[in-house]
Amino acid sequence: MRQISNTYRHTLSDSEKDAYISAELCLMNSASQLGHDFTTNRWEDLMYSHVIQGNIIHGVSAFLPWHRWYVRVHEALLQSECGYEGAHPYWDELHDIDDLAGSIVFDPVTGFGSEGGECITDGPFANHTVRITERSLYSNECINRKFNKEAWTMNNQTNLDKCSSATSYGDVSRCMEGSAHGGGHTGVGGLMNDFLAAPNDPIFFLHHAYVDKLWWEWQQQDLSTRLTDMSGRNVPSAETREFFNFDEPGPEFTDYFGDGGNETTLQHNMWMVDITSNITISDIMDLHNDINCATYI
Repeated sequence: MRQISNTYRHTLSDSEKDAYISAELCLMNSASQLGHDFTTNRWEDLMYSHVIQGNIIHGVSAFLPWHRWYVRVHEALLQSECGYEGAHPYWDELHDIDDLAGSIVFDPVTGFGSEGGECITDGPFANHTVRITERSLYSNECINRKFNKEAWTMNNQTNLDKCSSATSYGDVSRCMEGSAHGGGHTGVGGLMNDFLAAPNDPIFFLHHAYVDKLWWEWQQQDLSTRLTDMSGRNVPSAETREFFNFDEPGPEFTDYFGDGGNETTLQHNMWMVDITSNITISDIMDLHNDINCATYI
C-alpha cells in the first residue's frame, strides 16, 4: 500500500488529527516487546532506540537515513499495532516561522498541547510520564517545552535555500542537521532541546518527517545521482562529541557498521534495537521503494 504523508498544519482534518494522536496514545499504553526491564511500553521501545544510539546517529552521515527509517518504523507501529489508517504527517515549520506559539500544532484540543513551562498542562500528552532520557533509563519526568523564538528562525527560507543548493550529500546533511533540524529542536525547547531524549515529545516525529521531506526534495533535484550519494564520517568528531557530551562509539558499533573505515557507505548497517529487522543505508535512500513506499504532498 502506498503511503502519502500530509502536512499536519494544513491538510489533516480534525478527525484525522484525532486518529493520529489516538494511535500515539495507543503506543504509550501498549506493552513493550523488547524484554528490557527499563522499557514498559511500545513507545518506550522507540525512545530506547534513539537514546542508546545517540552517538552514532547524530553528527554523522547516517543522521538523515537513520531518522528517515525511524519515522517510517514509527509510522509502521502506529498502523500495524494501533490500527492507524492514515499516513505519517509532517509539520510545515516554515509556515509558522513568524509565530511558533500560534501554530495549530500546539492547539490543546486538536494538537499536541501548548508550551507549558516545567510540564505541559494541556493537550493529550499532559499526563504522560517520560522514563527514558539521556540521564537515566529509569527517569520520572514530564513533557516540557520552552519556546526559543531566536533559535526557531534557523528554519527560515534563507537557510532552507542554502541547504537546497548544496551539491553533495555530505554538505546537505551537515547543513540540514545544523539549521532546519537544530532550529526545530531548539526552537520548541524543553525535551526537544535534549537531542537524545527528544522523541519523548511526540512533536519530534512531525519535526523529523519535515526534515526528511527537505532531504527528499534535495534528492529529487538530481534523483538518479542522489539516490546513491553517500559520504562523510560514521563516528562523530571529537568536537561534536564534546558539544553533545557523547562517548566515543566502541567497536561493538563501529565494527558492525560494515564501512571498512570512518567513511560512511551505502552498505552501512543500521539498527533499531530489534523493533524491526536491521537494514542498510542503501535500503532507505529511495522514498518510493518498498520499505518507505511514500511521497510528500
